[in-house]
Amino acid sequence: MDTQSVGFGLPHPLGVSVHEDGINIAVVSRHAERIVFCLFDDTGQREIARLPLPGRLGEVHHGFIRGVTLGTRYGLRADGPWLPDQGHRFDPAKLLVDPYAKSLDRPFAWHAELATVRAAAVDTAAWVPKAIVSAALPVAVRPPPRKPGLIYEVSVRSFTRRHAGIPAHLRGTVAALGHPEAIAHLQRIGADTVELMPLMAWIDERHLHSLGLHNAWGYNPICFMAPDPRLAPGGIAEIRDAIAALHAEGIQVILDVVFNHTGESDKFGACLSLRGLDNALYYRHTSSGVLVNDTGCGNTLALDQTPAILLVMDALRYWVQAAGVDGFRFDLAPVLGRMNHGFDPQAPLLAAIRQDPLLSSVIMIAEPWDIGPGGYQLGAFPARWHEWNDRYRDEVRRFWRGDFGMVGALATRLAGSSDIFHGNYRRPSASVNFIAAHDGFSLRDMVSYSSKHNHANGENNRDGKEHEVAWNNGVEGETPDPAIRARRRSDIRALLATLILSRGTPMLTAGDEFGRTQHGNNNAYAQDNEMTWLDWEHADYALCDFVAQVLRLRHSHPALSADVFLKGRADDAGDMPDAIWLNPDAQAMSEEDWCKHGLQQLGLLLYREGERILLWFNASELGLPLRLPATRPACRWQRELCSSESAAENMLPGRCVMVFVEVFQK
Repeated sequence: MDTQSVGFGLPHPLGVSVHEDGINIAVVSRHAERIVFCLFDDTGQREIARLPLPGRLGEVHHGFIRGVTLGTRYGLRADGPWLPDQGHRFDPAKLLVDPYAKSLDRPFAWHAELATVRAAAVDTAAWVPKAIVSAALPVAVRPPPRKPGLIYEVSVRSFTRRHAGIPAHLRGTVAALGHPEAIAHLQRIGADTVELMPLMAWIDERHLHSLGLHNAWGYNPICFMAPDPRLAPGGIAEIRDAIAALHAEGIQVILDVVFNHTGESDKFGACLSLRGLDNALYYRHTSSGVLVNDTGCGNTLALDQTPAILLVMDALRYWVQAAGVDGFRFDLAPVLGRMNHGFDPQAPLLAAIRQDPLLSSVIMIAEPWDIGPGGYQLGAFPARWHEWNDRYRDEVRRFWRGDFGMVGALATRLAGSSDIFHGNYRRPSASVNFIAAHDGFSLRDMVSYSSKHNHANGENNRDGKEHEVAWNNGVEGETPDPAIRARRRSDIRALLATLILSRGTPMLTAGDEFGRTQHGNNNAYAQDNEMTWLDWEHADYALCDFVAQVLRLRHSHPALSADVFLKGRADDAGDMPDAIWLNPDAQAMSEEDWCKHGLQQLGLLLYREGERILLWFNASELGLPLRLPATRPACRWQRELCSSESAAENMLPGRCVMVFVEVFQK
């Protein structure tokens, strides 16, 4: 690139578009006085040209730069007012990353100079990744999304970092997900949908630098379309290839996305992209110019403003079209619908997604809470959306912890949480049921620790959820005691069986199917090390096979997998009720039974399409004589599942789930 000439170009499309003789660049900034396009050499170290964009239409600054070719490294600078009390933080000394960048030459890293105030005039180019001019990919071919049977939540780096069967150069990257060894494990347990934790380029929280820690989860993005080079050194093409390999085996891919905040954090944070381009436009502020912090991460995207909505919509379409993803899980999703009057399911961004010809057909999952006013919105998202159900998590845990008075809550969660999702004609599959997720105790730690042990995070154990529903079975942490270890195994199997046999969409976090531990850390976001890297060498593959067994049982019987709420009555005259709740004597639960505070057993007799299935749940320490309801003529009850590893023939063991299917006598 020897010479560049700058013309007015076009205000669309936003970002860089490649032409035969150069590139068009269009950048949104309502309050900037000038946007400058900065060219760098092939190393990304030396700035070789600053080219002010000559065109402007409304809030779009644009230009056509001849002589710029594929592979060119570039950045932006924005000049305008420095009026922090009005939200304006323009500083031309700050190099900025194009929010529409598709590729970066290096990861983001925290340096104190990135947050220097304008008066210091410190040029930050040395510490900021450069965007790379990239060719557009053809639209990815993907099958139509389908209802997930089991969502498998995956932290890309931790999933394969210690997997001996995957080549060392691939471990911890997206490419490893498409490796036959990774796919074989997904198929072994029966996962048909993987939910990848964020892949967008992120920066570590600034306090981690002094602690020598690094963000392991990626929920701190700067660029919404550029993959993080640490996870996908091959860029979007690497992600596309891995997804294609998963699709070829019948596994669909959901991408966890963070559009509620960025890693630029609070007013002391970095100035890397949106803050420098137009802080007042892209982030929500109070009337006095203070950043709104509905996310707990220092800032909140202004998703009631057209430029931010455009950016999010373009990013979503890009990940579907370029990478082939089948859907999205939205972190802190109430921000997507937050207006000045509060959360609104008809908010502009949610409405835009609903009417978009492409996005309206893919899977949408909300994490339906944030820390802002009115931030808990479980059940309030549009009808086609799925939602993480934390009430399922907590109430099922409380039942199995042994809390009294939980059989009614357990019944509601087993039946699909109709109290939350039945409105607006939604189905049980709207409820994403989970026992554990990336955030909080792992499944194994939940039955091994009564309190959090987050000292490794460097915050004196103040971080993380303070009162998580958990129990240690008599000893805090690891123990050689065989009786306690056996009880913990029994609890894990009972919890997994409950999850998979409940109406709704089950979700399992990678490693929970074979006993992952974080040693009691329930907020391991800063542990990019062996605490979060899955330990495949010591995996409990018998537990994996148990998960697969329960999933096969669920998928083999419409009475277990039907996506309809239980009514407790017959669908047709002369037919049987679809569900009968049973007390320990195998009799229909009475009002008196439901009110028994100490009751810890519950039976469920299901009927659908001529098939009857019986489920027993016993959270008591004690086993009970096994009672079975009467069968139809010429039929008997056949045991299909017992979560306990030691069960007598005619007993319902303590801390156990059992399943029977009515079959004809031979």
